Amino acid sequence: MLKQRLQTLSPKHCVVHDAFWDPYIRLVTEKVIPYQWEILNDRVPGAEPSGCIRNLRIAAGEEEGSFIGAVFQDTDVAKWLEAVSYSLSVRPNPELEALADETIALIGRAQCEDGYLNTYFTIQEPENRFQNLQEGHELYTAGHFVEAAVAYYQATGKDALLNIMRRCCDYIGGRFGREPDKLHGYPGHQEIELALVRLYRVTGERKYLELARYFIDERGKHPLFFDEQRKHLDHYIFPEMAEFDEKYFQVHECPVDQRDAVGHAVRAVYMYSAMADLAAEYQDKALYQACCALYDSIAERKLYLTGSIGATAFGERFAGDYDLPNDTNYSETCASVGLAMFCRRMANLTGEAKYVDTMERCLYNTVLSGVSLSGTEFFYVNPLEVWPDSCENNSAKRHVKTERQKWFGVACCPPNLARTVVSLGQYAYSYGPERINVDLYVSGSAKFPVGGTTVELRQATRYPYEGTITIAVRPEKPAPFTIGLRIPGWCGGWCAYLDGNPVSPIVRNGYLELAQVWLDNVIELKMDMTPILYEANPKVRAEIGRVAIGKGPLIYCLEEIDNGSNLQALSVSTGEALTEEYREDLLGGTLVIRAQGHRLVEDSGPLYHRAKEPDMEKATLTAIPYCLWNNRGVGEMAVWIRREFTCFS
Repeated sequence: MLKQRLQTLSPKHCVVHDAFWDPYIRLVTEKVIPYQWEILNDRVPGAEPSGCIRNLRIAAGEEEGSFIGAVFQDTDVAKWLEAVSYSLSVRPNPELEALADETIALIGRAQCEDGYLNTYFTIQEPENRFQNLQEGHELYTAGHFVEAAVAYYQATGKDALLNIMRRCCDYIGGRFGREPDKLHGYPGHQEIELALVRLYRVTGERKYLELARYFIDERGKHPLFFDEQRKHLDHYIFPEMAEFDEKYFQVHECPVDQRDAVGHAVRAVYMYSAMADLAAEYQDKALYQACCALYDSIAERKLYLTGSIGATAFGERFAGDYDLPNDTNYSETCASVGLAMFCRRMANLTGEAKYVDTMERCLYNTVLSGVSLSGTEFFYVNPLEVWPDSCENNSAKRHVKTERQKWFGVACCPPNLARTVVSLGQYAYSYGPERINVDLYVSGSAKFPVGGTTVELRQATRYPYEGTITIAVRPEKPAPFTIGLRIPGWCGGWCAYLDGNPVSPIVRNGYLELAQVWLDNVIELKMDMTPILYEANPKVRAEIGRVAIGKGPLIYCLEEIDNGSNLQALSVSTGEALTEEYREDLLGGTLVIRAQGHRLVEDSGPLYHRAKEPDMEKATLTAIPYCLWNNRGVGEMAVWIRREFTCFS
């Protein structure tokens, strides 16, 4: 049997009042969600048209016209609704809720009588339902609507969208399955699998869990369903798909047999998330072992320091082991969201803090870098090094944007980011019948049904800029249970106190465990948050001779505006201490780190010349959190910095 599974805390039961996260949550609730609503209605000048609401009206027969956008365009409004749901959980807004209700009613009117829901195929190709699962994204789209339905029901208690999606999933269940008269297929882009598990957990109807299991079990069986369907198709929806192999779709093996993270990064981590859910629900050791191996493949060989994945733009996919280029990587925002989702599930399944360490790295770096401080511009791709002139003139970098964009033709990332930020509570804590794990250190309060009573925790901290965390433990009555405080892998030293008395350092699976009968107690954890320099395994060839600056979960970067042009001419002295300064006037308030080093003095000599002792001048390097880069105009950026240049004798 697998270990006792922990549960995720609903955002509804977690109140965040945090100096670091509050501005982002306000940004999403006050700027991003309203801005995205305008985008969905094609009311933002200069932004690529979305067509989402218009498509729904056409599908509902309320407007005439042709479909606009990609085949999965509906998912933008689905993820917007999910973000709205979490927003309503933490900040009630009657006007926003009414807008969501109107949108849900429109979705219901766009749904076909038999339960099918997809505006592209309803408008453009009604005769071709499920005829091209590899590219059609019908099941992927349904999955995002299901996630929105579950979230909205949990936030508001309203079941209109939930009932719409139950009808849709019942229709899908009638078309797919092991029975001879059904389609023996699965989605080209995974997503519905994890959504069906969520639907099962909120409705208690096991048929949805079994359908999720079917899609995972059927994937990778030969002859491949995609190949069989392709025999009857005369074109590709996405022409580039003709170049992609079985690994791109993760159909090269049955998921339970997969051990190496390959293919399209977002598809992969969505599938791994579903596998972790199913391993927990079915107590399936084989699926669990696959999930562990796939996580290790990512974390040990394919993960960027910033918590991003997907090293190559071709196929938005994983590259080989240790192949992690800085200036041509893809590192899609959605991929980091998906990795955080997978890690959340693995932490719940295993109780091991290493998964939360990776989840935290995703959330504090690549996820947040995906949105500007204005809330109206977004990154899809998240490089670790940018030279604007090269991005403009080198076609190999055409996917790398030097500044955030108002919107995208394929706009999966902005709403994905929004739903993640406002659902922070589900990442901050996990709990079981007799245990609470504090996974993220975020000021605010949370309530748990633990130890036969309701327990409130109140956190106060300046994390991630300071390492002191105070937690008040307030059960309604005396109760015995365990509190686990995560000791992050980057933490070089710590101490803890319970009601002012030192705590013995008992750490299991990365958690400091405190077990007793609790009643109005106070825990204080102090972690060393001294900035450090990271180096990579020498097998990561791009980082040989380089270091990166980090503080707690934050990874830092250099920007041209602070350090001048040609950041590659800078080197850092690894023997001198890093210094910190909190700048209230900079980027909404942030902590700057400075390092001592040198700059290689440039000259106007020939392109190449005989090697000589380099001419260097002292320099103070200024670094800001990676998540804040490109909020002061276009310029160079670099995460990895050269060590001191070697002098020739």
